[in-house]
Amino acid sequence: MKKILVPAVAVVLAGFPFVLPPSGHAQQAGASGAKAQTATLPTPPLGDGPWTFDTAEQHKLRVSVVAKGLSHPWNLTFLPGGNMLVTERAGRIRMIKDGKLDPAPISGVPGVHAVRLSGLMDIALHPKFAENHWLYFTYTKDMPGEQVSTALVRGRLEGNALLDVKELLVTDTWAGDGGSGSRLAFGRDGMLFMSTGASNGNAAQEGGSLRGKILRLTDEGKAAPGNPFAGRAGFRPEVYSMGHRNSLALMVHPVTGEVWADENGPNGGDEINLIKPGKNYGWPVVSYGRDYGGPRISDNPYREGWELPVVFWVPAIAVSGMEVYTGDRFPAWKNNMFVGSMRVGEILGTGHLQRIVFNERNEELRREMLLTELHQRIREVRQGPDGLIYLLTDEDNAVLLRLEPVN
Repeated sequence: MKKILVPAVAVVLAGFPFVLPPSGHAQQAGASGAKAQTATLPTPPLGDGPWTFDTAEQHKLRVSVVAKGLSHPWNLTFLPGGNMLVTERAGRIRMIKDGKLDPAPISGVPGVHAVRLSGLMDIALHPKFAENHWLYFTYTKDMPGEQVSTALVRGRLEGNALLDVKELLVTDTWAGDGGSGSRLAFGRDGMLFMSTGASNGNAAQEGGSLRGKILRLTDEGKAAPGNPFAGRAGFRPEVYSMGHRNSLALMVHPVTGEVWADENGPNGGDEINLIKPGKNYGWPVVSYGRDYGGPRISDNPYREGWELPVVFWVPAIAVSGMEVYTGDRFPAWKNNMFVGSMRVGEILGTGHLQRIVFNERNEELRREMLLTELHQRIREVRQGPDGLIYLLTDEDNAVLLRLEPVN
């Protein structure tokens, strides 16, 4: 066993901007047309592990590799009975059975537009999955005229195949390969929340666009009853909140039932937001961030009547998967939030996991950077049915990691 003792680190503002590495990703030019220069740390191969770390409130943490051979995975979902599903950006859904990656992908997935951030993204199981086997997923869809859109699809999972695949919703289109990340989460009332991105342009502020929004839908992909903009001229009834740049995590808080999302800024301005119906979260009018070439996105990061983030990072940390821990295996981490991060301040090879502690009023108390020595881009964070924490790395040869206490 490899043993690495890492001193605890407390961070107020530190981060990793979402500028994608050379493995099929490209950095986006800012409004000024300039591109920020990037630097790279030497990143040795991950190896087989396991590794032992010391952290601030959970001493002796073991990190081990569960499965290898994944390609830029996006999502990890636990099935009843213990198997896991993983989406890969290129358009594959993979199954991990008894701790081993099945070499054959799930059949029935439509073709996807997989470039940079675009591709196959999130999966959510219907609340009555044990009865109906319905599985929902989002992906980037090719459209006529070299346009793309974000699509929501439902299928029935039977064994290693998706059957009765049905397209439920398609957003308005955009040109080029600018990413539009999408995540899914079922609310306690059975309605489905879906995030859509709008990195460029003003779509996030346009009520008639489904881009740059969090949508609230029925399990058939229609506008959910009680949505805040229903019947309002110029607004799509599916819209729940607006002004989002690119939300790469979306969850229903396991304790409070509130909807939370995290959001990529450009070079600065990553956010965690508490999502409220009918609220505007600012993009691209107000932001704490800077564009990739250096200029501020806005002179004032606040506008009266709009929502401020609960947490933000300057520089950005390329926030990704997010989870609130509620298990018993890490009692010192109870109700802490964990957020994946893919790079530090324009430097490749600096991804890690962040732990955030809040008080009962959702006010941030402290942060801790974890697993920095592994130099991995952390795409997904999930608590397993066993009370352990699972991570997906976003690499060419990605892995599924498991965090567990050392007794």
